[in-house]
Amino acid sequence: MNLFGRGEVTPEEAVAVIGLGRFGSAVADSLTRLGHEVLAIDERADIVQRSAESLAHVVQADSTESAVLAQLGLGEFDHVVVAIGTDIEASVLTVLACEEVGVREIWAKAINAKHGQILHRTGAHHVVYPEAAMGERVAHLVSGKMMDFIEFDDGFAIVKTKAPTEAVDKRLGDSRLRSKYGVTVVGVKKTGEDFTYATAETVVAEGDTLIVSGATTKVEAFASTT
Repeated sequence: MNLFGRGEVTPEEAVAVIGLGRFGSAVADSLTRLGHEVLAIDERADIVQRSAESLAHVVQADSTESAVLAQLGLGEFDHVVVAIGTDIEASVLTVLACEEVGVREIWAKAINAKHGQILHRTGAHHVVYPEAAMGERVAHLVSGKMMDFIEFDDGFAIVKTKAPTEAVDKRLGDSRLRSKYGVTVVGVKKTGEDFTYATAETVVAEGDTLIVSGATTKVEAFASTT
């Protein structure tokens, strides 16, 4: 089932998702909603049958064999997501097979740091830790200081939090939050209104919601003041 050979999909618009558990299915569904052509692959017949109800291109195949991936045309894909988690051996062998057929950018799910290290060494260009990331996010939200929290691999984070008292009724340039906390206020949302980009002239009112970016430790410290 080489979708390129059949003229159904072009490399620029296609993404292959290997492994249709909860994470892989969510990635495939989201990519489809964003307008991408998705080739979904899983070795389990029941999963493939179920996924065929929502995805246009679903294949039952052994993704650990590079010959199988080559037959499917994965070497022509710009992006492949290896969403296999609990079967570490299958995850690593699949990344290796993707690398062998020449996939340009491999994203892989890891269940722990050791797994992630192996995936990197095997050929994964990007490794994600969805369980760890969600646990970190929930921990920040439970504290009650943040309304949302997203952390990136390089120690950078973006948070949504209430404006601190010291910034209320002041222009952002005058409250000097950046110089005091080392963070950047990138957006402000007033009650009943949409978010707007923040500038030095933006006046913050009581109850406003701020989108703040910066080093993770600094945005955490800033949120603790709100």
